[in-house]
Amino acid sequence: MSSNFVIVVDSTTDLPQDLADKLGLTVIPYIFNLDGKEYLNYLDNRELSSKDFYNMLREGKTATTTQVTTFRYMETWEPFLKDGQDILYMCLSSGLSKSYDQSVLAVQEAKEAFPDRKVITIDTKSASLGQGALAHYAVKAKEEGKTLEETAEYIQDLIPKLQNWLMADDLNHLRRGGRVSGASAFVGTMLSIKPVLTITDEGKLVPITKLRGRSKVLAHLLERLQESPNPSSQTIFISHSDDEDFALQLKTLIIEKLGVKEFVINNIGPVIGAHTGPGSLTLFYIGDKRPKI
Repeated sequence: MSSNFVIVVDSTTDLPQDLADKLGLTVIPYIFNLDGKEYLNYLDNRELSSKDFYNMLREGKTATTTQVTTFRYMETWEPFLKDGQDILYMCLSSGLSKSYDQSVLAVQEAKEAFPDRKVITIDTKSASLGQGALAHYAVKAKEEGKTLEETAEYIQDLIPKLQNWLMADDLNHLRRGGRVSGASAFVGTMLSIKPVLTITDEGKLVPITKLRGRSKVLAHLLERLQESPNPSSQTIFISHSDDEDFALQLKTLIIEKLGVKEFVINNIGPVIGAHTGPGSLTLFYIGDKRPKI
């Protein structure tokens, strides 16, 4: 069993760059296209700031994303494999991207090229700081002395318990993405309707309820968190689409009601934000099991 391994994740983890550095993570930047120009999505947003990205979406610009190829996986993994290290790779949900399928093919390539090394790829069935949360727990497991195989098993056991909640604020953005009709977007915007979505056991993002007004969204997310075991002893992960004030409102509410002490809060990056739109809010934590839809 391997104890000499590195943890590789996607930029869709949406972790702050300094935290990813502290955790010792290797991060594969996804590619996105905005207004006809291609960018690499680094955690530090070096090619396009989050503010500029979301402002362009607000102006009606369209963003698209590209899956990771087997070539890019091997390009990232090869230096570690040549150095005698094994790899634990934690991928964006297969229900949201085909990148996981490409990673499985890359694992076969790696086995052929480096038969003495081991690469494990995990479908996190999560996105944004949900992925980031799993990376956080993977690093803790490694630091506690778990082997590659033990860490992978630990994360696989955590995935069904990880709660992924998203409030989509911009119904017109969802309309442009084909997720709601024009009529629904118009009426929903007029009535300040906020759809709340979750990620299922299959890793797909599905709507679960509609709430009127942001205050009801905050109350709903708090209620969901209160259902989890020992929320005050967890690190709570919150990401947002260029609306830090809203994220901090949720943080304050959670502190007041539950006494949580540890949070990770960051912007939703452009790869996930291309699909959720500006003003979105997400909450991630460990619960009992994901809701059945």
